[in-house]
Order: sequence, then structure tokens, then C-alpha cells
Amino acid sequence: MTDMNERVETLRRLIRIRSVQGAAEPGKPYGPGPAAALAEALKIAVEMGFKTVNMDNHCGYAEYGSGDEMVMVLGHLDVVPEGEGWSIPPYEGVVKDGKMYGRGTADDKGPVIEALFALRDIKESGTALRRRIRIVFGVNEETGCEDMAYYKKNGGEIPVMGITPDACYPLINGEKGILVEDYSRSLRQSGGMKLLSIHGGTAFNVTPSSAEAWISAPEGTVFPEALRISVRYVKDMKDSPEVPAGATVCIRAEGRSAHGSTPEKGINANGLLVNYLAKLPFEGEAKDALTFLSEKIGMTYHGEGFGVDLHDDVSGWLVNNWGVLDGDAGHISVTLNYRYPVTFHKKDCQPKVQTVFEKAGWRGKTLMEEPALYVPEDSPFVQLLLSVYREETGDMSAPMCIGGGTYAKSIPNCLAFGSMFPGDPEVEHLPDEYLPLDRFGLNEKILRKAMLAMANA
Repeated sequence: MTDMNERVETLRRLIRIRSVQGAAEPGKPYGPGPAAALAEALKIAVEMGFKTVNMDNHCGYAEYGSGDEMVMVLGHLDVVPEGEGWSIPPYEGVVKDGKMYGRGTADDKGPVIEALFALRDIKESGTALRRRIRIVFGVNEETGCEDMAYYKKNGGEIPVMGITPDACYPLINGEKGILVEDYSRSLRQSGGMKLLSIHGGTAFNVTPSSAEAWISAPEGTVFPEALRISVRYVKDMKDSPEVPAGATVCIRAEGRSAHGSTPEKGINANGLLVNYLAKLPFEGEAKDALTFLSEKIGMTYHGEGFGVDLHDDVSGWLVNNWGVLDGDAGHISVTLNYRYPVTFHKKDCQPKVQTVFEKAGWRGKTLMEEPALYVPEDSPFVQLLLSVYREETGDMSAPMCIGGGTYAKSIPNCLAFGSMFPGDPEVEHLPDEYLPLDRFGLNEKILRKAMLAMANA
């Protein structure tokens, strides 16, 4: 087996585990998938000769070296749901045309395996270290980072320096603040046209590629044609088990997925759907709810409808991703994921969003919040990591701020470093996610050098 074959087969062991968060079970706080992925990663680390610790299936780590201080590489094994639109099976680790396909190959199982092989190289080389190197395996990064809260609360050591290879090069020195909020309201419907069911999206941090509504409409209702909207009549559907009782029409919107940090790169199916429905002759509270969602969110991406379209020169605009839409004849709810610039705070946006919803009869709750992170470019730690990247690539690009949230916010003294390179297409959270195999070796080399630099600085 060649070195690359070994790496491919090792990564495939993780890709084959569908580590989407599920219902908690005894001893499996994030469901069976994340627990299985953690067990497999720890098994791989033991096979490589590392000491390992499992912190009650909230997270685990592998460690090498000795000394009073520790540096960290922090990655995650959980993944977002596969969603629709795959042309290749998402959990097989198929290799095709120099790429390995599968959910988690880029985000973040691939980088975790790269880090493990980099640490194995350090161990086998016998290079002297001033500090221990710890690779932490998280399993709740995509849905709240409760694993790292557990790590800190239960005696997890804080690193002197640390990186998470879960973003892009050359270095992320700023991350926007993140808020995830759920708003809902009841519906007392009147009139001839009624909303019976509405659904769109699978996760707050993914722009939905499809959304649909089942309605009861009077005979003869005219449904105008619209781009990316299809209308199906129940009378033409034979024995379909998905039809809600009383439904006469299904209206479906087809959008395009994108990462929740860059919703403008996708086409939000939830927005397409409510914009269409708001023009139909609904009455009463259904009309009010659909009109509100169309006017306040619709196809906008910067919070304009709530008056929170914030901007700074360091990190750009606030972005809002409408990730989930759900409802039936008696209620409707939405989940929003908005990310505010690094020089602002929660108080500059969240109260305004909440007020607009509440004035329209909605009630909400905050599901997740992460404050913004920003470390100036001239800090010694930023310069250390930049020097590693620049020596290996010759690329003198400046560090950047992003809308994506990483584990760097969860553990002190950490920054996101890699593993996507400038110009690489964004594949995280999208159908046919992949890892180019020619990047594997380069990433491993950069991670190895970064570990050594942090351990011996």
C-alpha cells in the first residue's frame, strides 16, 4: 500500500460513518453517528501509537510529547446532513478523477486525518518538542459547539497556541459573530385558500435548495408561472403518500445550496417559495405571515428588512441565512442564522430582529450565539502561522476575516488555519463535497510545520 493509499483508506473509515447529530442516547450525547465517528478516530490514533482520551463521547483527543505546556490542533468529526443533489454516494468515500468524494471530506474529517498523519510523521522523526501536541476530535461543531463547552467545564487543558484546520489559508484572524434564532407563530386561517403544510431546509447553516407547500385552493384558482417554481395538482398524483389531507395543490421551489456564511452564493428556496405564496389569495393570519416573511426576508441576505444591514471595513456585511422553514395548518416557524461584522456586537442587531418579529405577532428564542473573534494581523501568533504558510507556498496573501464560525471561538488562543487554499472552490456543506488528493500531502506538510512551530516557539 502506498502512502497515499493508506491515507485514503484511513479517511474512508470516517467518511463511511454518517456522523450527523441525532437524538441523544445514554452515553451518546449527540446521537450514535457522532459517537461512532469519535470511536473510530480514537482507534486510528491508537493504531498510530498515540495516547488517547475519550471525554464521555462529547469529544476526545490524541496526544504526543511531554512538557508542562500544550499546543492544539482542533478538528471536528460531525457533519451537516447530506441534503439533495448528490451525483456520488455521500458516505462511501469514492475516489474519482483525483478527488475523494463524501460528506466531511473537506469539512472536517479530511483535515483531521491530515493532522493525524502529520503528527505521526513528527513522532516517527523523533524531533525534539518543548510542548506537547494534542489533536482534539470534536463532534458537535456544526450544531452548537457544546462539545468544547464540555471540554472546558470538565478539566480540558487550554493550549498555549492552537489551530483549527476548518476554514482556509493563509489564515483567519477574524470571525463574524453568529446568532441562530427560531421564530414561530400560530395560524388561524380563514378564506377559501388554506396553507396545510410548508417545509424547506435541513440545517440553519445551509442555504436550502428546495422548499414546498401543500395548499387547499378553490376550484379554478389560477397559479401564475414563475422562475424556479413548479405547481402540481393532487388530482394528477396517483396514490402519493405524501399528500396532506385536504390538499389540492403542491407548490415547490427549486433553489441552489450554499454555505450559511455565504448565502448570497446560493438561491434560497425558502425565499422563492414565500415570495410566490405571498402573491396568492390567502386571507387572515396565513396572508399576514407569508407577507411578513416575503417583505422582511424574501431573497435578501443582509438583514435589510430588520434594519440590521451592518458593515465594517475589516469583515464586510452582516449576512443572514434563512436555513429552515416549517409549518402546518396551525403554525409556522423559521430558523435564521445571521452573522454580524467583527467590530459589532449582539446588541447591535439581535434586539432589532426580535422587535420586528414580535410586533408582527411572532415569538422567538435564541438557539445559539457566538461573539465575534478578531486578532490583529501584527500579533506574534498571527505572524508565526503566516510565516509557516508563506514558506511552504510562496503566497504572501494577507490574513482574512470570514463569516463562517469555527472552533477558534470555542477554545482560547486558537485561530483557524487552512485547509482550503486561495482560489479553491467552496465545497463544504454542498452536494458532491470532495477533497483533492493532491492537496492532502501539501496540507499535511503545512500542518506538520505549524505544529512544530507552535510546539517549539
